[in-house]
Order: sequence, then structure tokens, then C-alpha cells
Amino acid sequence: MIVTLFIALFVFLLLGVPVFVALALSSMVALLGFTNYEPIVVVQRMVGGVDKFSLMAIPFFILAANVMKTGGIAKRILNWAETMVGHQTGGMALTTEVACMFFGAVSGSSPATVIAIGGLTYPKMIEEKYPKDFTIGLITSSGSVALLIPPSISAIVYGSVTGVSVGALFMAGFGAGILYGIFFLIYSYLYARKHDIPRTRRKTGRERWKATRDASWALGVPIIIIGGIYAGIFTPTEAAGVSAFYAIIVSLFIYREMTFKQLWECCITSAGTTAQVMILLAAASIFAWVLTIGQVPQSLSQSIVDANLGRYGFLLLVNLLMILEGMFIDGSSAIIITAPLLYSAAIGLGINPVHLGVIMVANAAIGMFTPPFGLNLFVAKPVTGQDMTSIMKGVLPFVAISIAALFVITYIPQISMFLPNLVYGGK
Repeated sequence: MIVTLFIALFVFLLLGVPVFVALALSSMVALLGFTNYEPIVVVQRMVGGVDKFSLMAIPFFILAANVMKTGGIAKRILNWAETMVGHQTGGMALTTEVACMFFGAVSGSSPATVIAIGGLTYPKMIEEKYPKDFTIGLITSSGSVALLIPPSISAIVYGSVTGVSVGALFMAGFGAGILYGIFFLIYSYLYARKHDIPRTRRKTGRERWKATRDASWALGVPIIIIGGIYAGIFTPTEAAGVSAFYAIIVSLFIYREMTFKQLWECCITSAGTTAQVMILLAAASIFAWVLTIGQVPQSLSQSIVDANLGRYGFLLLVNLLMILEGMFIDGSSAIIITAPLLYSAAIGLGINPVHLGVIMVANAAIGMFTPPFGLNLFVAKPVTGQDMTSIMKGVLPFVAISIAALFVITYIPQISMFLPNLVYGGK
């Protein structure tokens, strides 16, 4: 049954069938061909797979990201970042990464971050004589940090398929996301220094204060999300609703850069994106259930234990597998397929499931811009106006930088686990 399941899945994917259809159809083929289950079980399991309280956070975070992109929040975050680091060597490159880190902390969406921040900084970097390959690579890859820094839709997906606390995953992603961003900042600084890229003037204290004051409402969103969860005021799901409401109020009545018509358009766009994520999760739930009744997770877990890979070898295997998957399918799909298979083995080896989740999300972040099918590659095309060959060439150094960050995140778990251990006692 399991052989047929995977053969059917790969055949459907090679035929270009959408991932959710491939997952659901391959599951149905395996069930109808090798079990006595009625076809209705497919529908029941798909509905059950998305009937979870934690998944309610996804539409709210997606709506918040779209509202922030439209309502002037992204622009103010960028202006604030520029006043803080724009005068340093490689100032505009540093500004781009810092802005992506903060926008990621209010959106949770890598493509949205590329569009919102990259669309503003790309022409500025070209104007300041940054090499085109470097600029393209930075714009395309920097948005990936949004998957690590909370809120993270990928973390919610991992939590939904494994049962791990989303709040703990958010806390763990905070430290990992900052480290990931620091690697990009260091590389950008060294690159600019090596290529003698001119520095811009240091902003005055008055200019910094004005930018901070203008961006204060925008910068309040991550404080609400992280602070609220940390203080136990609300759950991650409730935090998503609060952040969406907050973004709407700020965009409509404080910044006044979004109309009610634009809000309606954001809602329509968000509904479509939410539907894409939810149908993928629904299809993945029936796929994971078929794997479970076929004893695949249990058998794989035992095989890994018997192979004596050890924790380090197992984590290396996870990274290699996820990086390979990320080259061809999106991060959420890779997590949905892989997490149920490796979860039991990780527990058996004494690996904290929260740390495993951060590692998988970090791999999903890298997969967002890894050739040939990383989603950010296609998103960056209209932003930069460059052909796909130029974009792929530009991102290669950043793929190497992100993999270096990944291995630090993987093998120094304290970076990710400090906050979860502090808040949740390591649970």
C-alpha cells in the first residue's frame, strides 16, 4: 500500500498536478486499492484535519500581512530601519534586512515581505550603485526570515501536524530568526566593505526620532504578539485576531493610507490565500493518516534508531532531506509531508520537538528562494524586472549563507530554546 501511495504521489507531482490534489488522490488510490475503508473516510479525515483551534490563526495573520502591506506600515518600517542603520557600510543592504526582519514579525509571510520591502528598496540599491546580482539576491532571500520570526504560518503548520505548542514554536523562532538575520547582515556588511560601496550620511537625532514616532504604531504589532503570548494574556490564535484588528485600526484611522474599499480587497485576497493553505492542510491530513495506518512513521523511527545515526546524524539527515524537498515544493508542503515521518524518531533520540520544528521551519525559509522552484524566485521577478536566470544566479551566495545559519540553529539548540525553556519550562 505504501509503495503505491508514494508512486502515485510522485506521478501526480511529475504531471504537474497541484500538491493538495496529488496528496488527496494518492491517498484515495492507496485506500481504495488496499483497504476496506469507504471513500467517505477521505472527506472525514480532510475535514478533521483543518478542524483545529490553532489553525484559526492562519487567516488572521494572512489578513494582517495584507493590511500592513497596503496601509503604509511597510513603508514606515523601512524608513525607520534606514534611519537606524542606513549610514553604516552597506547601509541600504542592512536597511533591507532589518526592515524584512521587522516586517516579518508583523506579517509571517515571506512572499509578502519580498513584495512590500523589496519593491521599495530595490530601486534605491540600484541607484546607490550596488551590484545587480547582489541586490537581486538580497531582495529575493531576505524575505525568508519572515518564516522564522513569529508569527510564522509555517510554525503553525508544523504545530498542527505534530501537536507541538504553537506558542513555544513562536518563542523558539524568535531567537533563531534573529540569528538567521544576523548572518545576512554580516555578509551584507562585508560585501559592501569589500566592494567599496559608498556610505550615506548619518541621520540626525531629530530625523531618527521622527522616523521612530511615525513607525511606532507599526512597530507595536510584534510587541503585541510576542508580549501578549509571553505574558499569558492570549494564545497565539487570539494574538492573530488581535494583530489583524490592530493593523486595520492603524491603517484606516491612524495612518489613513487605506480606504474601506482597499480593506475589502485585502479581505478577498486573504480569503483566497487562506483557502490555498487550508486545502493543502486538509489533503495532508489524509495523507498522514494513510501513512500512520501503514505503520510508516513507526517503521521509519525504528529504522533510524537501529541505524545508530545518533542525534547529530539524524539532524543532518533532516536538513538534507528538507533542503532537497525545498528545491521542488513549498515549505509548508515539505513540513506537512516530512514532519509526521520524522517526529517519532526525533522523540526517540531525545530531540526536543520544538527544536525540530524550528529546524524544519528554517529549512522551509531556505526553500523559499532555493532554485529551481523557490516561490520567492517567482515573486522577485516582477519586483526586480529581471529574468529567472539572473535571479537564480544572484541568490546562490545567500543560499550558502542561510545554510551556514541553519547549521548553527541545528547544532546549538540553546539559541532557539532559551525563550521556550524560560516561558514553558522546556515543554
